[in-house]
Formats: sequence, structure tokens, C-alpha cells
Amino acid sequence: MQPPLAPPPPPRSATPSLLRQPGFRAFYAGRLVSLLGSSMAPVALAFAVLDASGSSGDLGFVLAAHMLPLLVLLLVGGAVADRSSRRNVLVAAHLGAALTQGGVAALLLTGHYALAPVAVLEFLNGTLGAFTAPALRGVLPQLVDRARLQQANSLLGTARNATKILGPSLAGVLVVAAGSGPAIAFDAFTYLLAAGFLARLTFTGAPAAPRRTTTLAADIRDGWTEFRAIRWVWIGTLSFCLMNLAQTGTWQILGPQLTRQLSGEATWGLVLSVRGIGLLVSGLLMYRLVVRRLLRLGQLTNALAALPLLALGARLHAPWLLAAAFVAGLGSAVTAVAWDTSLQEHVPPQVLSRVASYDDLLSYIAVPVGQLCVGPLAQSYGAFRVAAAAGVISAAAAALPLASRAVRRLPHAAGPVPAAAAAAAAAAGPGPTPAPEPQGSA
Repeated sequence: MQPPLAPPPPPRSATPSLLRQPGFRAFYAGRLVSLLGSSMAPVALAFAVLDASGSSGDLGFVLAAHMLPLLVLLLVGGAVADRSSRRNVLVAAHLGAALTQGGVAALLLTGHYALAPVAVLEFLNGTLGAFTAPALRGVLPQLVDRARLQQANSLLGTARNATKILGPSLAGVLVVAAGSGPAIAFDAFTYLLAAGFLARLTFTGAPAAPRRTTTLAADIRDGWTEFRAIRWVWIGTLSFCLMNLAQTGTWQILGPQLTRQLSGEATWGLVLSVRGIGLLVSGLLMYRLVVRRLLRLGQLTNALAALPLLALGARLHAPWLLAAAFVAGLGSAVTAVAWDTSLQEHVPPQVLSRVASYDDLLSYIAVPVGQLCVGPLAQSYGAFRVAAAAGVISAAAAALPLASRAVRRLPHAAGPVPAAAAAAAAAAGPGPTPAPEPQGSA
């Protein structure tokens, strides 16, 4: 006699909202306020340093002081997150960030600006960020069921994209109305408020990793071993690295310049707004979308991010550029949710933060290299040609992972996955330990 079949999972419409779960609700609230403050901080900091010093050199030094430890210490942050309570790491890092940003605000509000103390405080803030990012990537599967990770990432991505649109505008209004000091102080307050929310996290998903007895250096080396062992992860990370090398600096530096030549200065603001709308729309759609191969879909839509550069390289005018920006936003949001969810579903929890830290480091280290190369290349070959070439390279890099069976066949936990496909995906992964846990970079 055969055992009765297990009932199918309830449809998504029949499951309670994620925001009704206390743990996820606290996490979402903490991320929302923190993201809002962080999206306002760059604008406020730029005006603060420029107003106080009158020197763009000071601003560049302060921004570099923030970014350098963020990149250098990411691997350490990943190892710490895997061997410690991720909740405690997040609370401590947010409290520290509140103190550092509060210190910057105090210097500005009291009229005691000096480059050295502001740079030191921003260096410390960047250091704390290196511990925050890997812990954030590892904590989500401890808060929600594996089958709802895509929905959780969709909600978080929508919040992130919304704050990217609203935050800079709010910062500009606040700087004009009250000055840059209060705007930085508001950022410090959001860190403090987020720490309060994160301290209330209750875990119901994947268990926390057991306490480790190895050294931190050994944990970092083990993280590299695990990262290399998961074929689809390192192939995807290589793709993101190449895309960031070709696309990010070109878009940031040549985008405004070429858009002004083709359609006027006002068009650049519209392009960014339309792309943001695409991100928001796609993020909302991903909350309901169910597909069998989520990672494959994410890699396909990743190629859409190259469309605005291709439009600029082809000297297309405003309507086409705006359409390209909107479609690129749609694709980028799908890619981000697909990548984060795939990492959370298939990377073992006890190594997730370390694998994600290698993913982040190798993905984003290409950004400053690309930024430094864009100017000389544009002078030598022409800005429009460089934009077109960057778009072609970026699209090719996005499609590169689809040549791998490990990427194409990776199953999605919330979709209908045949047993044979699940077995093939397990063989492509790291060996003995199954498991759900968080995020990678796009």
C-alpha cells in the first residue's frame, strides 16, 4: 500500500503576508529606515564637505576613505557573520554607524569641520559596512521559509529601489531647508532606529551556524574553497565583474555627458527616474511570479541592462533612451531578486556570508577600475564609440553564464522542480551540506 501523497503547498494568494510575520516585519522596517538614511547620506555628505571646505579634493578623499575599508574588509566581515550571531553583528554595526555619522553631523553642526576627523569617521563607517553587508545576506533564510525567499527579496528590493528614488530628493530638500548637518544627523538617527528594529529579530527559518573553533584566516580560506566549488556562483560573479567593469563607470561618467549632447540636460534626470520606475514595477511583479528556473530568467534579463548604453552609442534621442532605461530597470530588478534568492536557496547556511562576501568583492572591485579607464578611452576613441562598445561587452558578459548547464538547470524552490533537475543542481553545488541562505550581488 502506497503512502498518501502530501498535499501541495498552498497558492501564494492563500499564504499570509510576509509582513504579518514579526521577525520579517522587524527586519523589513529596519532595512527600510536604514536604506532611506543611506540613500540621503551621499547627497548630504557631498554638499557638507564642499560647503565646508570648498574643495572637490576633500570630497574625493572622504569618499575614498569610506569605500576603501568596505572593499578591503568584506572577506573578514563574511567570516565574522558566519561564525557569530548575525543579529548581534547587525545590531552592533548599526549602532557603530549611528555613532560615526553622528560624529560627522556634530562636527558640521558646531562649525568644526576638518578633513582628518571627517575622513576617519567615514573610514570607520565604511569598516562597519564591510561587516553589515555579509550579515544581511545571511540572515534572511533564518527569518522566512525557503519557499518565500523570492517574495521576501522582492519586498526588500522594492524598498531599496524606492529609497534610491526618494532619498536623494529628500536629502536635497533637507539640505536647502536646514543644511547638510541636519541631513547627516538624520542618517545617524536612521541607523539608531534600524538597530532597534534588528534587535527584535526572531528566527524561524534555517538554524544558525554552530560556533566555530577555527581561526578567522582559516574561515576566509574555507570561504574561498566553497566559493570556487559552486560552479554557478563563480560563473555568475565573473559575469557581474565584467559587466561592472564595462558598464558602471561608462554609465556614470559618459551617461550624463552624452545625454546632454543628444537631448539636453533635463533628459538625464528623466532617464534616471524612468529607470527607477522600471525597477519598482519589476520588483512588484517578482512578488507573484513563479518560474521553474529563476536563475536562468535572471541571467536572461541581465542583458537588458546594456540597452541604455547601446541607445547612447547609436545616438538615439530621448524617447528611445527613456524606453531603454525603463526596460533596463525591469531587467535589473529581476536579476537582483533571482540572484539573491538562488544564493539563499542553494548555498549552505554556514558558509553563505563568506561566499556572498567573495561575490561582492569580486563583483564590485571592477567598478573603480572601469571608472578610471572611461575617460582615457573616450578621449582616444570617442565617447559614443566607447558607450556602444561598453553596451556590447556588458550584454555579452550577462549572457556568458547561460553557457553553463549549472546556471541553466538550477531549480527554484518555489517553482515546480522535477526530481532529476533537483539532483543535477545538487551535483553542481558544494557537496555534503544542503541548505537555504542569503544573497549575492548584481
